[in-house]
Amino acid sequence: MDTTSLIQAFILGIVEGLTEFLPVSSTGHLILGAELLGFKGEGSAAFKIAIQLGAILAVLVVYRDRFIGIARGLIAFEPDSVAFTRNILLAFLPAAVVGVVAYKSIRALLESPETVAVALIVGGILILLIERVVKTVKVTSVETMPWTTAAKIGVVQCLAMVPGVSRSGATIMGGLLMGLDRKTAAEFSFFLAVPTMAGATVFALYKERDVLVFDDLGLIAVGFTAAFVSALMVVKSLVGFVSKYGFAPFAWYRIALGSVALIWLLAR
Repeated sequence: MDTTSLIQAFILGIVEGLTEFLPVSSTGHLILGAELLGFKGEGSAAFKIAIQLGAILAVLVVYRDRFIGIARGLIAFEPDSVAFTRNILLAFLPAAVVGVVAYKSIRALLESPETVAVALIVGGILILLIERVVKTVKVTSVETMPWTTAAKIGVVQCLAMVPGVSRSGATIMGGLLMGLDRKTAAEFSFFLAVPTMAGATVFALYKERDVLVFDDLGLIAVGFTAAFVSALMVVKSLVGFVSKYGFAPFAWYRIALGSVALIWLLAR
């Protein structure tokens, strides 16, 4: 584990934390960043997934009071806590099933920066269109969301298995199309990330266990820490930002980044 690898892991960890909960595709940024930095190797795919746990820890820290309240409510079988947990689990299941069944195909896509560039551009255009057409708000909290809506958002989340689509972008835009307000859509994406990314990380580390070495685990630890610290800032500020400015700024950023990346990839 040399100094260059540590610096690369640190930079990629910051990139992961800053982008995991924004609708700009953290996986896409990691793939392009790794390509730019020359961060490759047998354990690199597992690294890109495993450091997402740092970002997930940030959600648990920022929303710790809410999670504790939900846990206490479940013990007392309070309706709001039961509905919250039901909706998260229903939205999580489709991705869990597809992730297990299609793991090899998904892993192959993680090696394709060209796929990322195109998906960033297409996703940005779709965000701009959705922002224009969605006007009606029917759901203002995770607890009051119908279970059918949660299940549909879970299906939409599966689109994010294509690198560059963005897990948060898919769930947030899917939520808006189904009547969630911006705040609820963003928070539901935060909460849904906890079981989704935790499950993806554990499964990826298990599948890649034969190629991981001690140095890989050290790099993962560095990336994890950097992702946690940078994600804290995003989780604390995103809801307020999108409530005021919407998601269009992220759409234009996706289109610009995807265009530059595609030109670079085709020209090299």
